[in-house]
Amino acid sequence: MSPNKAKRYHYEYGKNGSCCVFLAFDPHRKLRYVEVRKRRTAVDYAQFMHQLVKRYYPYVEKIRLVQDNLNTHTPGAFYEVFSADEAFELSNRFEWHYTPKKGSWLNMAEIELSALVRQCLSRRIPDIDQIRDEVLAWAARRNQQRRGVAWTFAKSDARDKMKRHYSNVNKLI
Repeated sequence: MSPNKAKRYHYEYGKNGSCCVFLAFDPHRKLRYVEVRKRRTAVDYAQFMHQLVKRYYPYVEKIRLVQDNLNTHTPGAFYEVFSADEAFELSNRFEWHYTPKKGSWLNMAEIELSALVRQCLSRRIPDIDQIRDEVLAWAARRNQQRRGVAWTFAKSDARDKMKRHYSNVNKLI
């Protein structure tokens, strides 16, 4: 503040909180399942995966699951929520595939999350209930439109992109 200067106000960023969006994407059925939760713990992950199986895959023997290497994304999370027998049964329903570190772009769910952010979450939303409503509406719309992921990354692209990591990539062909 100085004499003969206009009074100034500092804009302060007001955070209304944070939340976590869990998203599963089935590229064959062009189906996404989302939940908005307050936290991102192993318990939240286990409950999300249990609901996913119960709702969409109750009679499927094996589910191929591609996901990132987040510390909560493990079969051990099921043991924090369910009995040992139920956790074991649930974890055996999945065929676990983890994307390489710094390779989450290989995960189609990450592509869907990017679309969600661009189309729905790229602004301030005042509370978790409104976020939940908007995220569920977004997913319902995408599911109804049967929006898929245009996966254009072929083996030849992978070999070209990853060649610096493998000295003899041509010998693998």
